[in-house]
Amino acid sequence: MRLLRTEDHGWCVSIFSNEHNHHLSGNREETREWHLHSEINPVLMNFIKDLRENNISLSKVHNILNATHGDQAGAPFRKQSLRYLCSRIAQDAISDDMEKTVKLLDEMKRVDPSLSVFLEIDHEGSPKFILWCTGKNKQDYMYFGDVVTFDTTYKTNLYNMPSGIFVGVNNHYQSTIFGGVLMREETVAGFEWAFGNFVEVMNRKHPVTILTDQCRAMKGAIRNVLPNTRHRWCKWHVIKCAKEHLGGVYSKKSLFKEEFHRLINEVLCVSEFEDKWAELLDKRTQPYMDLLQPLTLVPGTYVQLGVSSTT
Repeated sequence: MRLLRTEDHGWCVSIFSNEHNHHLSGNREETREWHLHSEINPVLMNFIKDLRENNISLSKVHNILNATHGDQAGAPFRKQSLRYLCSRIAQDAISDDMEKTVKLLDEMKRVDPSLSVFLEIDHEGSPKFILWCTGKNKQDYMYFGDVVTFDTTYKTNLYNMPSGIFVGVNNHYQSTIFGGVLMREETVAGFEWAFGNFVEVMNRKHPVTILTDQCRAMKGAIRNVLPNTRHRWCKWHVIKCAKEHLGGVYSKKSLFKEEFHRLINEVLCVSEFEDKWAELLDKRTQPYMDLLQPLTLVPGTYVQLGVSSTT
């Protein structure tokens, strides 16, 4: 059918053919490619939304929908359409979550008047950095804040924002939280914002020692914002790297592993550490010296790591 506009802004049929001028789709796989079949009805849309709110992955949602339709062809729409719908659901949640976050912080403030919150918003109105410290966090930091561990291993699922946490140890050797932060970017400027505001909340008290992973951005931020704080790498990350380089020397059946951990955890004196480290290399690792060459660091490095992780 061909339509033409008329002078009175209406339409008229110029050509009409009652015969099919193309081949019909032969199976359901072909019909699912039609634009009409990319639409998902409201009932099924709410079902998909409920699945996603319960942290069901996109692939599992697609498998569930295929199973519920009960035939080999599966759901009557493409996975691409499902992916687009889930993206829209996530965007709707993001636009509403900022308001929910503000309300939650207001409620926490009413319960805990000592709560401090630092929030930075980008030009689109989305949160870029959020840092919070409760009154209990501040009190614990006043007594136990000489040594702080900062870790950003975890990320939020929806926003892919690294979640940082300031942790210490109390007099009962229990982990104690000093504060938390959500960051959109792990850059020098981002960590400077986090460390600077954290110290500001804690009445400008700088930690004596801070333990982090081997992140260059953190190293630069600590040097700029906490110049008087001793920066050391977390022992867990150091041991992880050591395992990758030591290989068979660090195997379960090797006596080197036991003596290596005893040296790292128990020896605090610098000179004693250096002497025992040299002795350990001569006694246990002479056949593997080529493997250990990548681990050679500046003299005293191993001593600093062992001491700071223990303290």
